[in-house]
Amino acid sequence: MSSLLGKAKDYVSEKIADMKKPEAEVLDVDLKDVSRSCIIYDAKVSVTNPYSTSVPICDITYCLKSNSREIASGTVPDPGSLKGKDITMLDVALKVPHNVLMSLAKDIGADWDIDYELEIILIVDLPIFGNIRIPINSKGEIKLPTMSDLWTK
Repeated sequence: MSSLLGKAKDYVSEKIADMKKPEAEVLDVDLKDVSRSCIIYDAKVSVTNPYSTSVPICDITYCLKSNSREIASGTVPDPGSLKGKDITMLDVALKVPHNVLMSLAKDIGADWDIDYELEIILIVDLPIFGNIRIPINSKGEIKLPTMSDLWTK
């Protein structure tokens, strides 16, 4: 009996490993808004859904780092769903407090940008299989707003 259960477990594990999963990538990170408390950057995330039906997104969590130090993190609750057999564009708002930017003065002063590493985890709810975590990583540079950016908002 235990041999039969072992074979069934192996079969299911193999099928899950071969199962197509949604794929995602960060396309761009740009300035979205400047407020008194923070600067908000917008991460454009492209997600491809291989299934013919829409798939609900449970959560999107993010962690923005610079020089291996976390400068922003958060969760986007109830971000909607992925369209069936299509590409869905998601906007993830990254809120960076002003006081954190001041602590990065050495990196910022050289070229007026932040070298960043962005880690996003997209949690989708697949029928039968349950919640699946899709990790997305991106590295690049975020330009800081200039004085003209602050006055034109």
